Amino acid sequence: MRNALILFFTLASISFSSFASINTNKLNPSNLQTASVSSYVIDLSSGKTLYRKNSNVVMPIASLTKLMTAMVTLDAKLPLNQKITFTKTDREHMYNTYSRVRVGSQLSRGETMHIALMSSENLAAAALAANYPGGYKAFIRAMNAKAKALGMTHTHFVDSSGLNPKNQSTASDVAKMVRAAYKYPEIRKYSTNGAVHTAYFTHPRYKLGYTNTNALVRGKKWDVNLSKTGFLDEAGRCLAMVTTIDGKKILMVMLDSQGKLTPIGDAGRIKQWLQTGKSKAITADAKYYQQQKLKQLTQ
Repeated sequence: MRNALILFFTLASISFSSFASINTNKLNPSNLQTASVSSYVIDLSSGKTLYRKNSNVVMPIASLTKLMTAMVTLDAKLPLNQKITFTKTDREHMYNTYSRVRVGSQLSRGETMHIALMSSENLAAAALAANYPGGYKAFIRAMNAKAKALGMTHTHFVDSSGLNPKNQSTASDVAKMVRAAYKYPEIRKYSTNGAVHTAYFTHPRYKLGYTNTNALVRGKKWDVNLSKTGFLDEAGRCLAMVTTIDGKKILMVMLDSQGKLTPIGDAGRIKQWLQTGKSKAITADAKYYQQQKLKQLTQ
């Protein structure tokens, strides 16, 4: 009986500690190191900024752009079940980079947005913009108008995919974009699909399987509520997401990391810091990369 009581109270203690609330008032930002050139962390519930590093440095944001693409599309209240056609012009708008989607085929607007957010399909982002009232140029104007309305004062878009390095912002501005995007149920749903998703195209009829570009979503070990990755040579590896940690909604932005898994590592360091007040150190290579990139960006 005594052993059973000990086991009960031990399990209760573990259960309680796992759901303990993070005390954001005791967090020391100097105890957190991130390998990304620029980082920003917010307690989404309170709106409190918990950590920032080089958060006002303007840099390319790659496919994080697609969060704005999705918001502008949804703001237009266009039918999500309406079929849209992928054209040669759409391919030109994504600079003729590779896509598995066949020119001339069709997919619903909702599914097109799904694969743009989940798997960062660039042709999908171009097609969403082309099928906007007034066309592609009107869509880009709407993206910049939305950014201005959100107070993203250091942000500028020139395409809907993020393939152009002139799509630029700051970690602080991206955080504003993520906060706004989090209010859209479709963006939360499409961006956090962790299973293989099959898109069924018509004219001609075929299907393609898509996976999430965020390993934390695919692994299902994190409670991710919104996600978007990005990559360009000029932008490095980028990650923006909202995740629930010990009951708190935490918004993270990591811009320009050198390695493919570095933003994931930064997310882990941020989580460790939130839960323990400390984080693992970053490598000397990461520090050197940051120094070199900051020199380029601030010259």
